[in-house]
Amino acid sequence: MSIKRPSISITQRLDDLSPEQLREIVHRYRRIFCGSGYGFWEWDLETSFIDWSGAFWEQLGYTDLDREEFYDANQLPNYIHPDDRDIMFEAVRHHLRSSEPLHACYRIRTKGGDYLWTQVRADSIRDEQGRARYLSGINFDVTELKNVEAALRESEARQVRIIQASKDGIWEWYAERNGFHFSSRCWEHLGYNENDDIVTNGQDRLREWRNHIHKDDLPKFDRTLRKHMSGQGAFDIEYRVYTKQGDTRWIRARGRATFDDTGQPTRMSGTNMDITDIKRAEERVMQAKETAEKANRAKSEFLSSMSHELRTPLNAILGYAQLFEYDDNLQAVQKDNLREIRSAGEHLLRLINDVLDLAKIESGKMQTQLQPVLVARLLSDCFTLVKPQADARGIYLHANYHNLDHACVTADPVRLKQALLNLLSNAIKYNRVGGEVEVTLSALHNNVLRISVRDTGTGIAPHRHDEVFQPFNRLHAEMSKVEGSGVGLVITKQLVEMMNGHIDFTSEHDEGTCFWVDLKRCGEAVDERPQGTPEVAHEPAEELLYDTECRVLYIEDNPTNIRLMQQFFSRYRHCTLEVTEEPYLGIFRARSSVPDIIVLDINLPGLDGYEVLNVLQKDPITASIPVIGLSANVMSIDVQKGRDAGFYEYLTKPLQINQLVRVLNRLAADAKAELVSDF
Repeated sequence: MSIKRPSISITQRLDDLSPEQLREIVHRYRRIFCGSGYGFWEWDLETSFIDWSGAFWEQLGYTDLDREEFYDANQLPNYIHPDDRDIMFEAVRHHLRSSEPLHACYRIRTKGGDYLWTQVRADSIRDEQGRARYLSGINFDVTELKNVEAALRESEARQVRIIQASKDGIWEWYAERNGFHFSSRCWEHLGYNENDDIVTNGQDRLREWRNHIHKDDLPKFDRTLRKHMSGQGAFDIEYRVYTKQGDTRWIRARGRATFDDTGQPTRMSGTNMDITDIKRAEERVMQAKETAEKANRAKSEFLSSMSHELRTPLNAILGYAQLFEYDDNLQAVQKDNLREIRSAGEHLLRLINDVLDLAKIESGKMQTQLQPVLVARLLSDCFTLVKPQADARGIYLHANYHNLDHACVTADPVRLKQALLNLLSNAIKYNRVGGEVEVTLSALHNNVLRISVRDTGTGIAPHRHDEVFQPFNRLHAEMSKVEGSGVGLVITKQLVEMMNGHIDFTSEHDEGTCFWVDLKRCGEAVDERPQGTPEVAHEPAEELLYDTECRVLYIEDNPTNIRLMQQFFSRYRHCTLEVTEEPYLGIFRARSSVPDIIVLDINLPGLDGYEVLNVLQKDPITASIPVIGLSANVMSIDVQKGRDAGFYEYLTKPLQINQLVRVLNRLAADAKAELVSDF
């Protein structure tokens, strides 16, 4: 069923309409007014009466009950935001003077006391004299639009603040007009300001910019730009520019191009960052690094040289002490004295080794070879080595493996043994006489094995816990009779960390200290080593097995070392020792007498041992003579260098007599095997 509405033309004269038709028109416009969300009003300027209608006023919360107050135009300022009143009424006055349509935006108060943004559009009806009689218009809500505009302005302001704070320059290229825009900050990077001709009057700014790029960096700049424009890579480049003042600065340029459907670039936008300070800081860091590395090399060279100087007299001390072990005529008190001499010498040797180990770790020259290590077996070897030290102080040394006798960890066996020996030695040295040292194994989560070393000493004061792993810091133990260098724990910590482990401790005053090492487990193994074969702290003196004539040439310039070697060989009637104290004379004697063995000191005046060895190896007369190198240079790089050079064996000072004996016995065995093969 359809409703037939009367057809009323908008142009039809009102006088010709019936009352029903007029009511229909009024109702229709009222529906339009209310449905549009607009507020309609008319202001009688003579009576200050305002008539208003429409849904907009309802959105503000006003009802028909509020009409009385709204009718009075004098009350209008009370509903306009105080900051907007002058703007609004100035717009009204301008309209009345100029007859131009009234357009204005202001905030209007709601029934609840808040404010909404509204836009007003109005015009006036004037009399024959041109005076405005009525002002009619509409209001509608533009709050959302104003909020969007405010957000856009804030976003733009934020971007401006960020760019200004970052001091970055902005540039953009447009394909449609092949134009290029540089912000003023870009030119500021080159030392220009807004009054310079390049900025204000320049026609081809890209060309001008390219003229400022360092000639060595321009090809890289062009290559990076071409690749990016062809879609093959990012545009992110660092290059140098010349400033207006002739200085050189560094720019980091980053940008991104946009492409059309055919893959052609249409626009490219980017930023320029002045990274001169960063580059200069990098140069300072590199210079500092080079200086530090140079100082580190100098330290290593100093330690190596100092090691040589210390080991040379130490070689005589320990060497002569070892020679006396071959003498059966010594009295008991004399043997005790010799043991004290050797013990003191070995302690000094340990101090030297600790300092060298620390230097190697700091320089990164110490290497580890990680492999499965049976912890119980390693601890057994360590116990054997430290037991004499523990027995001397009446300290009970025991272990509790908690059924982890076959547990293995991933470690370097030599370095792990060194670390555990340091912990055990400290636990004994800093313990009470008659105290206890306990080693325990425990399984932790994440497949970790903990090795704990607990003592019953005086402990470490809480305020000194942070100093435990500081090099050369003995926590005032240097004032006691306990011997040490103060680097053992530092070395131990570094060794454990090189094996991907962790070390820490707890300590209670007057109760003792417990150090522990955590290492990754790697399964279990069976210790098949026969019982009763532990390592020993001091090897018994070995005997030289030569039973045939053996002529040894010793090239050495140190009188003490010469006397030591002479006394050693004087015990064996089959061995003849010839000594030369000068490298050139040593080469001459090697060619003229052709000895069976040459013992060659590395540090010689005039020619060093490597140069002497090179001469001997190139001479057909001496090329086949085995040469034993002997030096106080004990850094790993020195030992490897000696072996690579072609020495039969490279021995370090202080010389262990048994090592020399074993090398000589090996040479004797080689000689016999060669003799048998000839027959």
